[in-house]
Amino acid sequence: MARRKARELAFLTLFVAEQGKTTLAEAWEHLHDEPEDSAEAYSERLDPESLIFSRQLVDAFAAHRQEIDQQLAAVIEGWSFSQMAQTDLNILRLALTELRYLETPAQLVIEMAVRLAKKFGGEESGRFVHGVLARLVKALELPAAG
Repeated sequence: MARRKARELAFLTLFVAEQGKTTLAEAWEHLHDEPEDSAEAYSERLDPESLIFSRQLVDAFAAHRQEIDQQLAAVIEGWSFSQMAQTDLNILRLALTELRYLETPAQLVIEMAVRLAKKFGGEESGRFVHGVLARLVKALELPAAG
């Protein structure tokens, strides 16, 4: 549960940065420090280990954004990034980041990305994210079961 919430925080950071035309660091600080709906800050609901994991995801994406986007563009057929839902794109970015740079087993990454897509995306987001990630795992020759 804690890692799932950590992934949600990382996703929201990417989404806020894109939508707000701000940096990832500013978006992180906003989500980390600001109250959400007059409740605790989003990150207050995470234990320190989960916060570290979330920040690692955001930092790894920031450090490798160009390669991640190139790899995604190579496997996404018929869609440009500007045509895709930003929700789906940011979920895919984080999933690929986790696969490549945090070395989480592919099966787990795909499952968690699909859950995020179903929670935050449109009706077909889960299927779309699953299909793209399955192609990525194959293209990158990653073991599907971890």
